[in-house]
Amino acid sequence: MIIRGQRKLLLALLAVLGTCLGSTGCQLPTSPVTPTITGGEVGCVRCKVQQTANYPYAPAPAAIAQLSYTPPGDGHSYPPGVDALMPPDDHGPPSPGPLPVELTPSSHPPYTVAPPDILYIDTLRLIPRPPYRIEPLEQLQIIVTNTLPNQPVQGIYVVSPDGTVNLGFAYGAVRIVGMTVEEAQAEIRRHLGTILRDPQVSITLLQYRGLQQTRGQHLVRQDGTISLGTYGCVYVAGLTLGQLKCVIEQHLSKYFLNPQISVDVAAYNSKVYYVITDGGGFGQAIYRFPITGNETVLDAIANIQGLPPVASKRRIQVARPAPCGNGCFQVLPVDWRAITEGGATCTNYQLFPGDRVFVHADRLIALDNWLSKIFAPIERTLGLVLLGSSTVNSLRNNNNNNGTNSGAFIGVVR
Repeated sequence: MIIRGQRKLLLALLAVLGTCLGSTGCQLPTSPVTPTITGGEVGCVRCKVQQTANYPYAPAPAAIAQLSYTPPGDGHSYPPGVDALMPPDDHGPPSPGPLPVELTPSSHPPYTVAPPDILYIDTLRLIPRPPYRIEPLEQLQIIVTNTLPNQPVQGIYVVSPDGTVNLGFAYGAVRIVGMTVEEAQAEIRRHLGTILRDPQVSITLLQYRGLQQTRGQHLVRQDGTISLGTYGCVYVAGLTLGQLKCVIEQHLSKYFLNPQISVDVAAYNSKVYYVITDGGGFGQAIYRFPITGNETVLDAIANIQGLPPVASKRRIQVARPAPCGNGCFQVLPVDWRAITEGGATCTNYQLFPGDRVFVHADRLIALDNWLSKIFAPIERTLGLVLLGSSTVNSLRNNNNNNGTNSGAFIGVVR
């Protein structure tokens, strides 16, 4: 028993040593230090990495004032070299600064549309390009003079599906579909000229059949396009809302005269962050949450109902995505005790799309689980062997006892 206990203790020590030696990268400090951006670089715990677009810090107002100008007759400011027709959605790369945390959050960069976002498009002005030809189910205001007594032609008339407009029992129907307003006036005047003497006709188009076809919610499909019904599809993936407005209006200008629309995001489905919890050797749990613009590490942990029982309060970090081939991790250590017990905000980082909040498992719990996975099969095997040997011995003892009792019984009978 002593030798077996010594072997178990030796294996445990070797496991701890292997865990320490097998870890990659630099070890996280016990008291995390807030990384800062200096000279366009981010000072991380494990290494230095170049600043990328994943760190969208808002530049100072003074810097924006120096980089922008206001064209005459326009209330918006645009960076130099940008067409004044394009809304000010992109001001170039942001200036370096400290990492945004709870009390000093940063505005996210202009939102870029991606599948499967849902857009809401509202039509402000859609006037068909001239010459417009009348279509079925459209509404016309028709006024005719010198009509028959008690049978005026004045009011709103709907073009029937067969392309005719009915002027009443005494005048009949006139086919005007596919004509312009001027051609329809001439056709109705010619038709009424056989009944009336020198009639005067006035036609006004009140409601267009395709006025509101682009209004409503539009899903950004897998190929990055949205459908505008009979007006085709528009590629919108990777565009900001201002750029999207210009692109859609330019596409609709083929069918309408100077169209004006408004675009907004009805559902933000493409920008998310992740919370990953280590199970201490028994797998990992991954949670996916949408970005609303002001989440911090504390909000992320609150979304999973707090830390798991096996979590380590000293080994929580935010892993920020890095470019492929960078060869270095962008890791921001989190001081959980300082955030929760002391109300410190230095490491309560603001989260951005793609961030991973990783919660390590407690080392002792992970070691205990690792040892249990190693020794559990051995204990089961030894238990079966011992159980088999004890069963055999008990059977032998029972047989011996039965033989002795039988001999004693025979002697008594004699």
